[in-house]
Amino acid sequence: MAQLGLSAAKTAKKDEFYTQLTDIERELQHYWPHFRNKVVLCNCDDPYESNFFKYFALRFNQLGLKKLICTCYNGSPVQGNELLIHFDEFDSEPTKIAYKVEITEVRDLNGDGAVDLSDICYLLQNDKNVLSTLRTGDFRDPECIDLLKQADIVVTNPPFSLFRGYIGQLVEYEKKFLIIGNINVVTYKEVFPLIKDNKVWLGPSITSGDRKFYVPDDYPLNASGCGIDSDGRRFIRVKGVRWFTNLDHNKRHEEIDLVCRYSPEEYPTYDNYNAINVSKTTDIPCDYGGYMGVPITFLDKYNPNQFEIIWQACGNTRASAPSDVLKELQYKPHPEDRGGCGVVHGKRQYARVIIRNKHPQTL
Repeated sequence: MAQLGLSAAKTAKKDEFYTQLTDIERELQHYWPHFRNKVVLCNCDDPYESNFFKYFALRFNQLGLKKLICTCYNGSPVQGNELLIHFDEFDSEPTKIAYKVEITEVRDLNGDGAVDLSDICYLLQNDKNVLSTLRTGDFRDPECIDLLKQADIVVTNPPFSLFRGYIGQLVEYEKKFLIIGNINVVTYKEVFPLIKDNKVWLGPSITSGDRKFYVPDDYPLNASGCGIDSDGRRFIRVKGVRWFTNLDHNKRHEEIDLVCRYSPEEYPTYDNYNAINVSKTTDIPCDYGGYMGVPITFLDKYNPNQFEIIWQACGNTRASAPSDVLKELQYKPHPEDRGGCGVVHGKRQYARVIIRNKHPQTL
């Protein structure tokens, strides 16, 4: 099935991808203890459509949140669905106005015996302290940075085309976060050092396949993986989606069960690195203590107690790697490496993460 990739979305600046509630639920179940008495910020989310907002608003008491803040940027193209609300001080199209929602308490406001979306709607419609306008709602705006400073944890789906700057801002302000991106961002020079130094890692719930995202009504549906669901909402399917976080989770500490053994015939050495090429994570030899180049999807199963990340072998390695690392790996330029990719028997390989087994088996 043909599917739309994130690179196409980036080129077209089509960043209005709305995450499925089921995908949020599957990932967030691994982090509940982190949220007690914390301020959560969703700063790339229109509450009219955001399942992140709905998730945290409906579980506000269950998670023991201190506050939930959600912002909408100026000119958001989405129209309200479950949370369609009109405010007297706004014009006839409230979703076009940048605003923030701040919630510190969620109660059964309509008296029906349960806390649900109707209570959230009632709260937003009747409590004037909950909602206020913003200048732009852009996460880079000083007004929104002030909200970021208040937050303990940021959870959202940031614009794909702005991922570098977005994660850089989170790191600059030393925030805990759980955000969605594409697996290929791990090769970015701004991101890979964070992975290497165990300041950022991947979440456990998505390790392969594609994910469905809702898009605005004017989004082009040019691939067969796109469509319109039974409720009339347009969607696309995106390959290579991953969660990126600095919140610890149990699966990060599970070791990979290694069953293969090293032989020079099955694991050739790169022409331009003193490291062997491993085509699949499942093929990592249990008894090899030297440097190995593995697919970037290795990071789905990476356990920092089992492996050490040395660097990466991809198109920007020559420019981004510290000179001492290149010296340690005995890197020598090759006409086929395109800036630092691993080369085997004269053939350039896909991007690799160069690792070392901390505890190789011995006979």
